[in-house]
Amino acid sequence: MTVTYSSKVANATFFGFHRLLLRWKGSIYKLLYREFIVFATLYTAISVLYRFFLTGSQKRFFEKLSIYCDKYAEQIPVTFVLGFYVTLVVNRWWNQFVNLPWPDRLMLLISSCVQGRDEYGRLLRRTLMRYVNLTALLIFRSVSTAVYKRFPTMDHVVG
Repeated sequence: MTVTYSSKVANATFFGFHRLLLRWKGSIYKLLYREFIVFATLYTAISVLYRFFLTGSQKRFFEKLSIYCDKYAEQIPVTFVLGFYVTLVVNRWWNQFVNLPWPDRLMLLISSCVQGRDEYGRLLRRTLMRYVNLTALLIFRSVSTAVYKRFPTMDHVVG
């Protein structure tokens, strides 16, 4: 299920971030909190059992069992799984970065295609670039609250 929360993320402050995590309907925390509670309860129960109720020989047996389980847990390639996850996250960020509208590329194309060293060619290139900058500003204004605060109304954009 896709949950849209971009407006809340854009308005989040540094100290209000924890409220944002609890507000998300698609949060990883809300997905895993039951498993975490079960894990924490079992870990606490085993720790209390080991520290207060087992005898010395039972503690040694438990330690040997723990070492045996740890030896077989090393066969799971956690670094590979983490590397795969980091690669996915970085690729996702890079795709977002690449898909940002860059007026520079279009400016180079306009300057190479619109010919003329006279006043008409210069004004035409300038007007086209003003339209490109306006569209980029309107896009960024709808996405970023910082840009929206800088240009809250169309009068500010015109100014």
